[in-house]
Amino acid sequence: MLSEELRAQIKQIHLSTSYLVNESMAGEYASAFKGRGMEFEEVREYFPGDDVRSIDWNVTARMGSPFVKEYREERELTLFLMVDMSRSGKFGSTDKTKTDTMAELAAILAYLASRNNDKVGMMLFTTEVERFIPPKKGRGHVWRLIQEILTFEPKHRGTDLGIALEYAGHLLRKKTVLFLISDFLSHGFERPLVLASKRHDITALRVSDPREFELTNVGLLDMEDPETGETLLIDTSSKATREYFRKEAARQLNDSQEMMRRSGIPEVNISTEGSSVAPLVRYFRSRDRRRS
Repeated sequence: MLSEELRAQIKQIHLSTSYLVNESMAGEYASAFKGRGMEFEEVREYFPGDDVRSIDWNVTARMGSPFVKEYREERELTLFLMVDMSRSGKFGSTDKTKTDTMAELAAILAYLASRNNDKVGMMLFTTEVERFIPPKKGRGHVWRLIQEILTFEPKHRGTDLGIALEYAGHLLRKKTVLFLISDFLSHGFERPLVLASKRHDITALRVSDPREFELTNVGLLDMEDPETGETLLIDTSSKATREYFRKEAARQLNDSQEMMRRSGIPEVNISTEGSSVAPLVRYFRSRDRRRS
């Protein structure tokens, strides 16, 4: 049974997302992610200005006058959301945690799919796949996906993107538009990522928080690794400590981004501090330009 507070939170995300996903954004999504191809629809008489390459010569010969083939785009896609639910997502120094931001992203993408009559499914994972929801259509299904993320209590603390990608590879047989939503605090998943990208259209949405890259001077601070539970006492008043933390965080981010580039995976960086919509719209537009 959902609490009143949780029900209100789900309703708020539902309402705010439906407001954010307007006609313009839905159009950007549809342009960025085309259908699976063109499907033959009918043959009709030739009109001046038609492309002569579309003439159906067999029908033309039978009828004694030119006829052309017409096609329509096979629009329907399957969108699949892989959402990292490890403990590191509980961190947030703004009014949103990383998990809140991931839920918002998943809701926006699910709404976009629904508005374009695409199927949408979802996987919630930690060090193993903890929930798999098969792709379906409909607004009610979108509500269920949002509810699943916000009510989900993971069994494990850590992250294993490799296992999640291998699992998706086994279950998603047809080509799928796959969004991998994570903070990517994981290692050793390059090979599964490359293998999955050979079959599916993958985009990485990297969710981060500003405080992950810079320490604030607050004196002695007990820091805990949310995924391992290990703790460390550090002196944030030390300039050398703060500088080491900044450089190490930048190095880890650069290594992860370089791995994505090697794998040929487009990446969108989204912060808990700002809008989730603006980076997505920029990505849709740049993707559409590259396709054109």
